[in-house]
Amino acid sequence: MTCPSCGTDNREGRKFCSECGTPLAVGCPSCGAANEPGEKFCGECGTALAGATTPSVAAAAPPGPEPPAPGPGRRTPPTAERRLVSVLFADLVGFTSASEERDAEDTRELLSRYFDTARTIVERYGGTVEKFIGDAVMAVWGAPVAQEDDAERAVRAALELVSAVPQLDSALEARAGVLTGEAAVTLGAEGQGMVAGDLVNTASRIQSAADPGAVLVGDATRRSSEAAIAYEEAGEHQLKGKTEPVPLYRAVRVVASRGGEGRSSGLEAPFVGRERELRLVKDLFHATAAEGRAHLLAVVGIAGIGKSRLAWEFEKYADGVVETVYWHRGRCLAYGDGVAYWALAEMVRSRAGIVETEDESSALRKLRETIAEHVPDQTEREWIEPRLQQLLGLVERTGSDREDLFSAWRRFFEYLSERGTVALVFEDLHWADSGLIAFVEHLLDWSRSLPIFVLALARPELAERHSAFPGATRSATTLALDPLTDEATDELLRGLVPGLPEETRASIRSRADGIPLYAVETVRMLLDRGLLEPDGNEYRLTGPLESLDVPETLHALIAARLDGLEPEERGVVERAAVLGKTFTVQGLAALSGLEEADVERVLSALVRKELLAIDTDPRSPERGQYGFLQALVQRIAYETLARSDRRTLHLTAAEFLAERAGIDPDEIAEVIATHYRDAYEATPTAEDAEDARLQAVAWLRRAGERRDRGREAGVRRRRRTGGRRRRARSAARARRRARVRERRARPCGRTPGGEPHALPRGGPRP
Repeated sequence: MTCPSCGTDNREGRKFCSECGTPLAVGCPSCGAANEPGEKFCGECGTALAGATTPSVAAAAPPGPEPPAPGPGRRTPPTAERRLVSVLFADLVGFTSASEERDAEDTRELLSRYFDTARTIVERYGGTVEKFIGDAVMAVWGAPVAQEDDAERAVRAALELVSAVPQLDSALEARAGVLTGEAAVTLGAEGQGMVAGDLVNTASRIQSAADPGAVLVGDATRRSSEAAIAYEEAGEHQLKGKTEPVPLYRAVRVVASRGGEGRSSGLEAPFVGRERELRLVKDLFHATAAEGRAHLLAVVGIAGIGKSRLAWEFEKYADGVVETVYWHRGRCLAYGDGVAYWALAEMVRSRAGIVETEDESSALRKLRETIAEHVPDQTEREWIEPRLQQLLGLVERTGSDREDLFSAWRRFFEYLSERGTVALVFEDLHWADSGLIAFVEHLLDWSRSLPIFVLALARPELAERHSAFPGATRSATTLALDPLTDEATDELLRGLVPGLPEETRASIRSRADGIPLYAVETVRMLLDRGLLEPDGNEYRLTGPLESLDVPETLHALIAARLDGLEPEERGVVERAAVLGKTFTVQGLAALSGLEEADVERVLSALVRKELLAIDTDPRSPERGQYGFLQALVQRIAYETLARSDRRTLHLTAAEFLAERAGIDPDEIAEVIATHYRDAYEATPTAEDAEDARLQAVAWLRRAGERRDRGREAGVRRRRRTGGRRRRARSAARARRRARVRERRARPCGRTPGGEPHALPRGGPRP
């Protein structure tokens, strides 16, 4: 195939010229199929290719995507320069086979959405789409305008694009290659042919070497972006046109803000099982920016389920996009007086660069400079400044009413939103008092026509303390985080500590119950205690692991959660922990001394707080029973009980199961024995300890006798079944022998009525 631009001969099937990078095929405007230059009709769908003898972006792409409009920094007329650029190549995997089963219009629609998605992602990260051809995309960073982090932006865009393609069509995947280096650039060119040279060809071949769903980069790209991107070695690849093998690296994930800011120096687990949730956060954020309308997203989940990690992934993303984002983050405190608006004050301090220990005069100066920078109107500045000073505690509180303060604080953020999208992240909003909740509602109501995105992270207790929030709030969305699946937890552990033995991984997975923090803290405990150590690129146990203790961090976290319950709720949880992982309302009423209706009421509150769950599966034998969502919560609730209380509750549970549970005691004899044993072990020196021990022995004996009776019944049943089978087999053999004797007694070849009949196999016997 001859290049129409430079005349170089290229092998069949190539998409771009190996010499100058010019496209070698014309994209059909209907189905996107590649055709050779000079052809008049598409060989895939028959659409006319008139005027497409020379490849162009307009011919290669469906009508949807348009070439990027000249922006600030583009130079005219075109001039040639040598520049350091980062080139991204991406294409679809499985598109050809998928197109065979689609109508041409459906294929065109899919390609249009793919190109729109690719262009949107590239431009969000500050890149320029160079060309579309067939199902391939080429984009450039560093031309026409260079940024210091162009390589990092290109890799971020590649990772985003690869993850977005399966959302367009589950049958498709994308792969991408990114390479950084010097290239010949034509500044002022309208997309096509802006960048040429060996760098373009090599980037295309790197993309071809990537597995579906992967992003490969060259060494220069890795070195320029490894502060914010995690990489794995992908080995050396022999790329066509290169005399020596080229080392390549697989981009795994973004691990920090731009330039590596905020990167964890310790153990950081991979982000797994929350891709759909993160995409929702991104989509709502971009909708806020595009539509210019305020929106609240409340992310709700129990402690350790991944709310803060989701917000951190979103922060890294927002930091990497090219649009202006005014990021603010504040945490609501669970203790102390005068901290009603602490989270909001943290946001203003961070915007002004004020630290908590800063002296008053310096803080006042920084606040004044920040207000002057963002609020152009002098009258507004004089009104806003003293009210922000009150918020930060820099002056004595005056008699200003709450609505006046709210209005001033809101106007400050509104001025910011006139320059870019404002993001406000409230952590632990379940601790907020009614004042802060009222301000958030005030902001969303009055600033509804401005790009302000509020991300609230809260535990289920938020619904208990502020029942109308965020349900009745304008433009609000609630996202509830569920525990990770077993597959996602395994993926987390493999990424966190590769090489962990399967048995240990299964134990940690079982202990975590889908809560990522539980799994991570358990691994950290093993590392801190020297039970797990790195071995090359993997980890290994230093000795046998007989049991897993509860890490101190998790113990404190869960204990604090239990302490936050109402006294009645706390008492019910502790008594439920004595009964086991699952329990009935009747059993809990017997231990708590409450009426069943009162127990039901408390259990409903605990279900709303996601401490307990009720089994509603119609096929489950435990339907209607309650149970702990996490075994660790049950264990720590049980361990907080005094030993004397444990003994009393176990004895009460044993008595209830033996006499009032409505179940044949022999069927649960072993459970009753366990309660007596635990009562004895709680206080082995108590006066009635020996009685508990003897009861445990007696019930264990009954359990053993029942098991023996079951075995004997099984033997008798098998004997009866075996006897019936033997008799049936004997009867069948007798019938067969009778038929043979009957045939032998007949004249040869004739039935009793004189008709011929079939002889026995082998003929008549003498």
